Amino acid sequence: MAIEYIKKGIDEKQRIEDNEKVKKIVEETLSKIEDEGDKYIRELSKKFDNYSPPSFKLSENQITDLMDEVSNEDKEDIKFAQKQVRSFAEAQLKTLNELEVETHPGVILGHKNIPVQAVGCYVPAGKFPMVASAHMSVVTASVAGVPRIVATTPPFQGKPNPAVITAMKMGGAHEIFVLGGMQGVGAMAIGTETIKPVDMLVGPGNAFVAEAKRQLYGKVGIDLFAGPTETMVIADDTVDGEICATDLLGQAEHGYNSPAVMITNSKKLAEDTLIEIDRLLKILPTKDTASASWRDYGEIILCENYDEMLIKANEIASEHVQVMTDRDDWFLEKMTSYGALFLGPRTNVANGDKVIGTNHTLPTKKAGRYTGGLWVGKFIKTHTYQKIVTDEAATLIGEYGSRLSHLEGFIGHAEQCNVRVRRYGKKNVAYGKPAGEKI
Repeated sequence: MAIEYIKKGIDEKQRIEDNEKVKKIVEETLSKIEDEGDKYIRELSKKFDNYSPPSFKLSENQITDLMDEVSNEDKEDIKFAQKQVRSFAEAQLKTLNELEVETHPGVILGHKNIPVQAVGCYVPAGKFPMVASAHMSVVTASVAGVPRIVATTPPFQGKPNPAVITAMKMGGAHEIFVLGGMQGVGAMAIGTETIKPVDMLVGPGNAFVAEAKRQLYGKVGIDLFAGPTETMVIADDTVDGEICATDLLGQAEHGYNSPAVMITNSKKLAEDTLIEIDRLLKILPTKDTASASWRDYGEIILCENYDEMLIKANEIASEHVQVMTDRDDWFLEKMTSYGALFLGPRTNVANGDKVIGTNHTLPTKKAGRYTGGLWVGKFIKTHTYQKIVTDEAATLIGEYGSRLSHLEGFIGHAEQCNVRVRRYGKKNVAYGKPAGEKI
């Protein structure tokens, strides 16, 4: 049996056309931010968020007042979630060891781990206040030891969202701005008269934020291309249509262009899932968003066997992959391209999004083929160093270095080696003549 699409989304051509429109808008916007700075940032904030405060940066008093609006119960929930994220990040950090090794007598090589010095954390809040995104970026950067953590978020319903600001502050942000979208990430990366630029951008966002990060890459580092959320359900007849439909729509509600794909080897499960999706879309409070996303980007793919399911899943390389089968660990072993796996019916993507402790900033648009998600290691730069501590080693390495430089035609390089041989050696030969002889 060939792979069969029980339901298919819009074609790839339409998706590419949509992406090109976004690309052009972002390119023009970033150019004007660079030229006009704060003036243009304010224009964009007025246009998109109807928000133009005296300063986009919150003062300590403003932060305190906003935190006072958050109930103690909500603060405790934020603390619990941040503890899970912090604990896992700290455990990951312990795996990043520094190194020093003597590779040859007198030759010492090593590497040391240095945190990125200034990081900009984008936290979405325009449509939904993404409190959890503050945990994922700010807390993780804090564990890595980043000395300057800047966090920015759009206003929510005309003003800073108290819960998001609370999560940013509790997570360890040093500067907090209320500035959304392209203007938020653009200002942090490019800098303005009032915003000092950062060295790296992290955090999820909509298509415009993701494209802005892509275009800014090189000027600053980025975590990854984290665009509109994607979810995939890999399921067999060990589960039912209700749980599959719930997991698909639970992510489709993120936006109008959030791909939700189901891969199964059970036609009955595929049909039952479609029935449940129709039922849920009549009662889900976020049905307007979820139904548009499911209509245009939802897919159900029927495969003959588990091997076909695996091949298709790796080809799609979805951001979130929910595995509910009779062989979940087999998929864990065999899957090679994805953002994060959620194994078994007891686990779900919302766990990872909000509280379980793994990071929810994950690769989209097939980027899982070459990168994983945001983690403490993304904030750490591993820098090498080397030193030669004996005359004998300086002579030996210089001798080889001289000959190899001549092999490539780099005479100046060879002389760097030769001068060491003349200083520290006695009778070495390089490329048919005494290595100590001047060029």
